[in-house]
Amino acid sequence: MATTEALLDSSNVDSTEEEFAYRSLSMAAIASAVFGVVSAVTFIAANTSLQHCLVLCPIPLVGLVCGLKALKNIRAMPEILSGVRAAVAGVVMSSIGLFGGLGYASYVHATEVPPGYERLSFYNLRPDEIELKGNEMVPRDVKDLEGAEIFIKGYMRPGTHVSKNLTPVRHNVSIFMLVRDSNECCFGDISTVKYFDKMDVFLKPGLLTNYSSSMFRVAGKLRIEPPNPAKGQFDPKYSLEADYVQ
Repeated sequence: MATTEALLDSSNVDSTEEEFAYRSLSMAAIASAVFGVVSAVTFIAANTSLQHCLVLCPIPLVGLVCGLKALKNIRAMPEILSGVRAAVAGVVMSSIGLFGGLGYASYVHATEVPPGYERLSFYNLRPDEIELKGNEMVPRDVKDLEGAEIFIKGYMRPGTHVSKNLTPVRHNVSIFMLVRDSNECCFGDISTVKYFDKMDVFLKPGLLTNYSSSMFRVAGKLRIEPPNPAKGQFDPKYSLEADYVQ
């Protein structure tokens, strides 16, 4: 009797081992979980711009597709594949990254511009090929904004000020240079930064800010200084008389 029970137990163990030996973890489920975790970058990008968030949306989209595909394959071949929990986690995180990130980016985009200001970006300040061939350094639609109340986003150039006579400060800053990209502009030689990728900012009296590596949202009156070879200035110069900074 004991021998028979031992044989039965042995056969059960063998069958269990065979079952687990043939149940491999779905690669699609693993991929979905990984992409789901990485999908959090959409929320980081959403705080920067809607465009940046849209560029990163393929990450959660791939995670969502992989997760759904993994669940379908596991249901079709439960004796061969495993990884339901990983697939479900990937689908949930990817969905949050895709729809939550887009929703947050849309909200930021819709509410970040103060009333009475027109949105402008550094990409708008760059002339196109036709304008350059016609020696137009400032885009035509930007010329029309001279003196207009505009809103623009960028990064503060650390230790750089409009006047070279000013002692660089990081607290209670009233004058600073705003640049387009923290990676391309802020950590390189300022002389290599194109004129359409930077803007001098003058905060109105009583308005101060502190240096930060985060994005700045600034609004005020746009000023465009044309090139002046007599002063050694061969490119236009953009500046902002700002009454709003965040």
